[in-house]
Amino acid sequence: MRHVSHDALPPDPFAGDPEDPARALSDPTDEPARPLDEHESAEILADLADLAVYQDLLEPRGVRGIVVDCGDCAEPHFHDWELLRSSLGQLLSDGRMRPHEPAFDPDPTNYVTWEYCRGYADGMAAREEHSGTPHVPGH
Repeated sequence: MRHVSHDALPPDPFAGDPEDPARALSDPTDEPARPLDEHESAEILADLADLAVYQDLLEPRGVRGIVVDCGDCAEPHFHDWELLRSSLGQLLSDGRMRPHEPAFDPDPTNYVTWEYCRGYADGMAAREEHSGTPHVPGH
C-alpha cells in the first residue's frame, strides 16, 4: 500500500496572514481532536486498503480519483488518489482532516464515486473467480 504523509499537501497560502478571510470562521484546530475509537480506526484502515485496490484497478484506465458529494456545501468534491489517501491518513493519526485546496478545474469524467470503485472491484474479483486468471491492472 502506498503512503503519502499529510505533510505532502500544499501549504496553506494564508498561513500567518492577519488578513486571512478564513479567520472569521472557527478554526477546527482550535478544538482538541477526539481520538478515534478502535472501530473507527479499523474502518479507516479498511478504507485505505480499499483505496489502494481501487487506484491499482482504475488509475491505469484514466481515473484520477474519487468524487464525493459534500453535505455541507451541496457541491461535488474531487479528490485525487494521493490527496484522499493523505486525508484518510491524517484522520487516522490526528482524529481530523485539515482543510485542503479543491482540485483545480477538474474534469468530472476523470473521477468516480466510492460506490463505483467498490462495484468495479467486486466485478473484477468475480471475473477472476470465474475465469481462474488474475486480473492485471491496465489490461
